[in-house]
Amino acid sequence: MLKIENLTKTFGSFKALDNLTLTVPKAAVYGLVGPNGAGKSTAIRHATGVYQPETGTVLLEDQPVFENPQAKARIGCIPDEIFFFPSASLEEMGRFYQGVYPKFDRELFRQLYDVFRLPKDLPLRRMSKGMQKQAAFHLTLSAHPDMLVLDEPVDGLDPIMRRQVMSLILSDVSQNGTTVLISSHNLRELEDVCDHVGIMDHGAMLLQRSLADMQGSTHKLQIVGHTPEGLEILHESASGRLKTLIVRGQAWEISTKAAASRPAYFDVLPLSLEEIFIYELGGVSDAVKNILL
Repeated sequence: MLKIENLTKTFGSFKALDNLTLTVPKAAVYGLVGPNGAGKSTAIRHATGVYQPETGTVLLEDQPVFENPQAKARIGCIPDEIFFFPSASLEEMGRFYQGVYPKFDRELFRQLYDVFRLPKDLPLRRMSKGMQKQAAFHLTLSAHPDMLVLDEPVDGLDPIMRRQVMSLILSDVSQNGTTVLISSHNLRELEDVCDHVGIMDHGAMLLQRSLADMQGSTHKLQIVGHTPEGLEILHESASGRLKTLIVRGQAWEISTKAAASRPAYFDVLPLSLEEIFIYELGGVSDAVKNILL
């Protein structure tokens, strides 16, 4: 659906994107993660056609996004900093969106008032940050975009509304085949909704793969006893008698080899997205740079 290849962007002497390649499959929820300054927001501004590529390509189903109104009309974007016309109400912004997005669903727009419970005629600039974020979802979901691009989408929302918004997004993916690109620092929430993940650092893509593949091919073994033989150990640490090993392999293979060493205790656990992120970027050791590759 969305394909970014060999994308580079510089601001003066600073290279924000360095030969970035990113692929978001159709009808997938893709989580884009990385430390501050990794280039996530710059990548999103290219994906939505705000920035012109210096080198490389940004394609939405093989069509360039930059200066392409037909492609942009298929993309709904909620940036980290929300912008509305200064004196516009939600109803007035709804009419504006209806003129921009050909698949804008007026009936869905009406129904979402029951979900977000926002005032129709209050100027949006007088709403709180959380209410403005809800208004952005109200408008963007009503537009029925083929591609939904979200930068820190639930920042400013309370826990109940966060869950409600994520449920609406997943329902849109399931019912309409919407493709979603989410950039967020909340790795725990991304793990609940994403089926593909890309990890960026210093403007480049370190790793992108389905979350199931990431978590299925490498595990955490906690064990009290001798280190089992025949394991491909990527990292090892200890706290007292308890050893924690990052091991490449399937869970059943690791369990079989761990049991053969007759430990006093062992447990095989999947790596969370946060742990994958830490091992990729935390500089624990050179060995963990090879995790899942």
